[in-house]
Formats: sequence, structure tokens, C-alpha cells
Amino acid sequence: MAKQKPGNRRLFEQLKELDTEQRNPRTRDIDLADPLEIANMINREDRLVADRIENELETIAGTIEMVKEGLRLGGRLIYVGAGTSGRLGILDAAECPPTFGTDPEQVKGLIAGGRQAVFEAQEGAEDFEANGVEALKQEEVAPPDIVCGLAASGRTPYVVGALKESNRLGCKTILVTTVSADQLDDGLAVDQLIDIPVGPEAIMGSTRMKSATAQKMVLNMITTGAMVRMGKTYENVMVDLQLSNNKLVERAKRIIMMFAEVNYERAGELLNRSGGHVKTALMMGLADLDRKEAEKALDSHDGFIRKALMDQT
Repeated sequence: MAKQKPGNRRLFEQLKELDTEQRNPRTRDIDLADPLEIANMINREDRLVADRIENELETIAGTIEMVKEGLRLGGRLIYVGAGTSGRLGILDAAECPPTFGTDPEQVKGLIAGGRQAVFEAQEGAEDFEANGVEALKQEEVAPPDIVCGLAASGRTPYVVGALKESNRLGCKTILVTTVSADQLDDGLAVDQLIDIPVGPEAIMGSTRMKSATAQKMVLNMITTGAMVRMGKTYENVMVDLQLSNNKLVERAKRIIMMFAEVNYERAGELLNRSGGHVKTALMMGLADLDRKEAEKALDSHDGFIRKALMDQT
């Protein structure tokens, strides 16, 4: 029999008060429900998440602008989390390069327990603030980097330690949590607090459910919003995508065909002449420019196609 770890009465008392650790009265009969009833119960709970996020849109908007400014100054967005929250940060970071053409180092995810924790829970890795501090040291975090803590409870020691260290270093900080601000540790200060109180989970304490959904939605808003503000889209189409596979090459051609109103062959020609850079190819097609002229026009307008086009008329 495995040796039982000593109890932590203080942590027990803290956890039992958190909203995400309460029993949900709407799903108490889920163990007796048929598959359709289970699906309905979970769906009803998930529908509450967007309404909770709506209350934080002004704070999320401020966070988008803060991240955009940090990235423009050459900083990185560093997600720090444990368990499900940590995996969500890694997922969002991993999706930025193919979607927006960013350097893989520009948005990064750190998870308690390291790479192995992405696939398999690493027991105890999240329990020490020092582990969060060490993770930042290994990444050589410094201003203008921005550190975003992800913790459903808002109290995960690994995350708290990383945020405290970030404050000490002078980095901007964000905390995304799914309990209300009044349930957080009074000793933790951040520049942007995004608290989405989702209430009790469909299964008590299972923060991979509504809490994870809320965090994923918020992270989508932060990185997508920051990238839009950096000229990574034309209208509502991503035009800084990396052509890392055949699907993305064909998507790029379709984008060029759609906006420049050219056929498939011409789109491929523009893409080749641009060096595989979709924004440059679009400027070439839309404004009848060569590659150097298109690149200069984009550089002069911080990569914004619309602004560059306005200057051509």
C-alpha cells in the first residue's frame, strides 16, 4: 500500500470554499441519467460560460492591448499553468505559429512537471511556488515579456510563484481564473485579472469542464485579438499563416484568389514570387506591385494590408 501523504488542513479549508469545488444542484442525478440526459446537463452548464465571460470583456480588451504592446517591443507572452490549465496554455501557444506566422518563441506555454506533464499527470509538480520561479529562470524571463498565469482555483502554487517572480522582475502579469476575485489570495497582485466565476462544475471539482472551456475561450480572445491588432489579418481572414503543409498552401492560394480576384494559376504565381508570404502576395496582386514594393508598403504600415492599400490610391 502506498504511503499516505501528510494532510494540509489549511489547503483543505481553502479548497472547500471555492465555487468550483461545490456540488452542482443541477447535475446531482447525473449518475442516474441516460446518455442524452448527460449530454443535455453538460451542455446547459457549458452555455453559462459565455455569459460569464461577457462580464469581463473590458478587462480582456485591456489585456489584448497590453499583450500587443509587449509583443511589439520584442517581448514574449509566457503562459504558466498546471494540469489542464497548463495544457491549454501550451495548446494556444502551439497554434500561434501556423495561424499567425509568429516565431515559436513569441508565445510559449510552461507547465508544472515539464513536457511529460502534457501527456501524463506529474504528481506534486504544481505544489511548490519555487518550481514556478525556477521555470521562469530557465526561460530567462525579463521585461518586456508578459507572464499569464492560468489557474482555475487562482491558488496553484506553481502559478502563484511564477507570477510573484514576474512582478519582482518587472514583467507585466495576467491571471486567468474561474473563481471570483474575492476568493483569490490577497497577497497576489497582477496587472490584469480576468476572473470568470463559472460556478460548480457538472462533476464536482472537475475543472477540465467549464473552467477549461472558459480559459480556452479567453486565451483565444487574447492571442487572436493581439495578432489582429498587429496586422495579422486582412478583414477577418488570417494572412500571415505559415505554409507548413499542403492544406495551408492551398488555403493561401484561395485567400489570394478571393481578394485579388485572380485564378488559381495566377494565385500560385503570386505566392511563389512573394517567397511564400501571403500578405506580400496580396499586396502584389491588389496594388499591382513587385515584391520589393509590396514589402516596403507593408513595412511602412506595420504590416497592415488595409492601411498600405489606402496609401496606394
